[in-house]
Amino acid sequence: MKRSRERAAAELFAALYPRLAGWCRRLVDDDETAHEIASEAFTRLWARWTAVAEPQGFLYVTAANLVRDHWRKLERERRAVRRATVEAAVNPPAQPADPSVRLLVQSLPDRLRVPILLHYYADMPIREVSVLTGRKEGTVKADLHAARELLRAHLGRSLDHAR
Repeated sequence: MKRSRERAAAELFAALYPRLAGWCRRLVDDDETAHEIASEAFTRLWARWTAVAEPQGFLYVTAANLVRDHWRKLERERRAVRRATVEAAVNPPAQPADPSVRLLVQSLPDRLRVPILLHYYADMPIREVSVLTGRKEGTVKADLHAARELLRAHLGRSLDHAR
């Protein structure tokens, strides 16, 4: 009995694995991940072998769920990278810049400070700043201009007082 069960599983694997792995490959666009998903689907089928009436349907539903989980994981990773990128840009490592300029930039409202830090301190192009902040490129440009004008005015006053 055990021998026939193993033979049936081996035949099913030989018949369905290539097609299942290819289907997963089209969904995840990565050979290694596709094979991991297809193999996991077969592992789960094997664990429930006697309780599954329709093995092929079980395999595809299981693989679809694993693909969905993979996509969710990728999206969480993308969001974490975006957050880390923004946080690193907003809190750049200490630079030997003029402390008065740094203090002035820190005193800007968030709406103006974040684009300044991303564009000038993290060297990100306006398009990337736009994506990271969720603002239109024109808005980012206007905010950068407004921030530069505020900084210019504050620095001008500071220089006038120093004389």
